[in-house]
Amino acid sequence: MCFSATASFVTAGVTGIIGIASLMRASDRSQLLLAAVPVVFGTQQVIEGLLWLNLPMASDRAGVSTLTLLFLLFAEVLWPVYMPLAVLLIEPDARRRTLMLPWLALGAAVATYLAWGILTRPLGASILGEHVVYVTDNKFSFAAGVAYVGVIAIPFVLSTQRVIGLFGTVVLAGWATAYFFYWEALVSVWCFFAAAASTVILLHFEKLARYRVAAGTG
Repeated sequence: MCFSATASFVTAGVTGIIGIASLMRASDRSQLLLAAVPVVFGTQQVIEGLLWLNLPMASDRAGVSTLTLLFLLFAEVLWPVYMPLAVLLIEPDARRRTLMLPWLALGAAVATYLAWGILTRPLGASILGEHVVYVTDNKFSFAAGVAYVGVIAIPFVLSTQRVIGLFGTVVLAGWATAYFFYWEALVSVWCFFAAAASTVILLHFEKLARYRVAAGTG
């Protein structure tokens, strides 16, 4: 995330609390992946916070390499599969689920491609101004970037549940902002926007909890 180690750890704490609150409001196993999104983002931000602390220490290159690998596995391999699967599991409309399936398949392909590059090529991370910049030999072209954000955001936009659709819209806006204004630190800055957007997930589960109370089932 941009700014500092403190900002990363604060974001991790806030999203972690949001995630716990979301998990407490989940009423079905199918909702658990979605409810856990803020917790997973929080974990990712802890990793980047540790990178902020370790990058200035030239003596701990092994630690930096491990943290860089972990962050990129979260950002580029986990999310392209996790996100479309999470929204697919909670979608009540069969036709919308059918529309989401190709995005899940594309997400698996994107994750496989990026994982291959991460695991077989040199990785690096450095602090540039107020950002952590990740360096890989992956050819993250504009087309690959569009596919990446598409598999993460479009399934949410396709959802029949309005608050879920809002999450997808916020993610798209965050990606566009990061792409056009913070290109060098794209992965780091976009993940910050996505972590902030995870507050929308709590709104979704709070809304469901209120419906259950009103219906006398929660």
